[in-house]
Amino acid sequence: MRTGRQVTVDGRPALRFERRLPHPIERVWRAVSEPGELERWFVATVPWGPREGETFSAMDVPGRITAVEPPHRLAWEWGVERYAFELEADGDGCVLVFTHVFNPEMGPGWQHAAGWDTYFDRLEAHLGGGFLSEEDAHAGIQERMAAYREDFEAA
Repeated sequence: MRTGRQVTVDGRPALRFERRLPHPIERVWRAVSEPGELERWFVATVPWGPREGETFSAMDVPGRITAVEPPHRLAWEWGVERYAFELEADGDGCVLVFTHVFNPEMGPGWQHAAGWDTYFDRLEAHLGGGFLSEEDAHAGIQERMAAYREDFEAA
């Protein structure tokens, strides 16, 4: 499932993903903010509280929490890139919006987008009580990248 689109944030290239999740906002908040939950699905282990202004290091890259508004918003800088989870209740579930202001020197938007989709697939499996390995989630990544590349180049 491709849920990302390329946008511009503060003059920089960014990706925006939106997924409706059939889980209460409080449950999804824990999955996107608590280190033990993130370890089950996220791209890196993040040793944070999280607390606004807190600094951390993940994969030897320094980061800093820029906003914590439970259970609605968590934003941080990691290296030169910026990230944010935003959650809104939606009936018995919630809508997750994820924004990644990326550095194009670390890869094109379509490559990042395909990768994030695999991590959100892992998140959905985790929220559903299962586990999707990184290896299994990345099966078919070449096809996802090609589809995103076509989408982004056509826009």
